[in-house]
Amino acid sequence: MGTEIFASQPDPEHPGWLTWELGDRSRYNHQILGKLLIRPGDTGKAWVRMFPERRHSNFADNLHGGTVLGFIDVALFGACRIFDLINAGTAVTLDLSAQFIGAGQMDVPLDAEVELLRETRRLVFLRGMVLQGDNRVAAFSATIRKATAQ
Repeated sequence: MGTEIFASQPDPEHPGWLTWELGDRSRYNHQILGKLLIRPGDTGKAWVRMFPERRHSNFADNLHGGTVLGFIDVALFGACRIFDLINAGTAVTLDLSAQFIGAGQMDVPLDAEVELLRETRRLVFLRGMVLQGDNRVAAFSATIRKATAQ
């Protein structure tokens, strides 16, 4: 992975998807969420995928809401990578609004479809849906502030 903060390469187990890995595997993305994949969608859209495990569950054996929220936040940046808007580093989430729609299941890939609404010089406006197949888990909208030039 060299000096890259994030690295992407085709994932042999999931054709059409790219891995999305932090070079430093001791950080949140890898330690908490686990394996993440990204891919382009229709124009102005991107997909981010995670693979829920028992550690992501609540006492009802569904996905914990905190897992879903954490995944959404990370998915925003994975989508921006697909849109070639930010690479990584000091970009930040300014706001994130989420609505839980249904319970997330364990052992079923969790997908975020992220849509780019608008980009300005400093901001990126996004919205999307978290899905497991046809099951809608959550809807969201968010604003990201791009990294300052260093």
